[in-house]
Amino acid sequence: MTVRVSQGDVIAFRLRAHHLTRRLDESALLDAAGPCGVQDSPPGSALLALHARMENLTRERVDDAVAEEKSLLQTWCMRGSPFCFPASAAPVFTTGVLPPTEEAMRRFLPGVGPALDKLDMSLTEAAEQCGAEIRDVLSGRRLAINELGAEIAGRIAGKLPKTRREIWEEEGPYAPGQPLGEGVVHFCIRILTLQGVVCFAPRAGNKAPFVLVEEWLGHPISGIDPEAARAELLRRYLRCYGPSTRAGFAAWAGIHAGDVNPWWGAIEDELTVVEYGGASWILTEDLDALRSAPTPKGVRLLPPRDPYTQLRDRETIIDKRYHRDVWKTVGEPGTVLANGEIVGTWRPRKSGRKLTITIRTFASLRARDKGSLQSEAEQVGPLRGASSVAVELDAY
Repeated sequence: MTVRVSQGDVIAFRLRAHHLTRRLDESALLDAAGPCGVQDSPPGSALLALHARMENLTRERVDDAVAEEKSLLQTWCMRGSPFCFPASAAPVFTTGVLPPTEEAMRRFLPGVGPALDKLDMSLTEAAEQCGAEIRDVLSGRRLAINELGAEIAGRIAGKLPKTRREIWEEEGPYAPGQPLGEGVVHFCIRILTLQGVVCFAPRAGNKAPFVLVEEWLGHPISGIDPEAARAELLRRYLRCYGPSTRAGFAAWAGIHAGDVNPWWGAIEDELTVVEYGGASWILTEDLDALRSAPTPKGVRLLPPRDPYTQLRDRETIIDKRYHRDVWKTVGEPGTVLANGEIVGTWRPRKSGRKLTITIRTFASLRARDKGSLQSEAEQVGPLRGASSVAVELDAY
């Protein structure tokens, strides 16, 4: 028998999984960050996303978890984007994201292929060469990507045969004046993050410096079987974005749609097909939760690229006519969530210590929701370093 679910069921299920049905206690930071990780681009988005899920969150609390407790880890993750997640879940969000074959890794890093072909070098070989140098380069230091890439590329160049070295050192296609080999190193550092070799230290101005994971945490990331890590990553995806499809998972993870089987095949016997916009899949153990999720209530200001809005079936949560207003290539706004519905977008503008939040709604709001938005905006202010907040309401 086919299981059919409604749009309301799906939205309520996902909102609960994302901890957007009710706010978590202020002690539950790792629970808020844990389900599917929290993207931190543009910088500061992760803090706002965590605030939308928690009571009384402060910047100091998150900074302490990252820099002192080391309970939150920051690194490149899904889609090559910076994420933060519980350090205890690091194997899932590193090993679990990395494609297992040379061909799949090349598709995971679009753009690296022509340079490797010119060098007559595999991506695996290039990553191994970077891995052989990075500990000596980075030990006891914090380096941004350009500094790190240049030093590693220089060390590798000196060990290459003459013909390959000349190609390695010629200007490449990735940035003006950047040697081709240095560009390849930048791609390989993404692999090294997913191998648990390096991660991010806290930002210093406009720089996001890399550090060695073992030095940063005081120990290496615990080993886990890659198949088990991939299986758990897909489970987490389906708990947050189910019911979904192979293509939906591939787009979220940043892998090629044809390379999904190492993830999907690992838990295929744990899945049930449901009818929602065509055949979609849910974890069998989540079927009851899907059909009985609580009615969402309350108002939230979600940041750009909040975990909830990173779903791929966008029409589930926002009318198609507003997609271009919400999902932009650059300069994405935040979104306004009211009682389980995305009802508009918001943008901050700071002048001195005053923060102005401009909210544009898709339709008129109830007076009670307008009051809740004012309260939410006032809580966002301190997270953005503001002492006063003004709200401007507009409509599309």
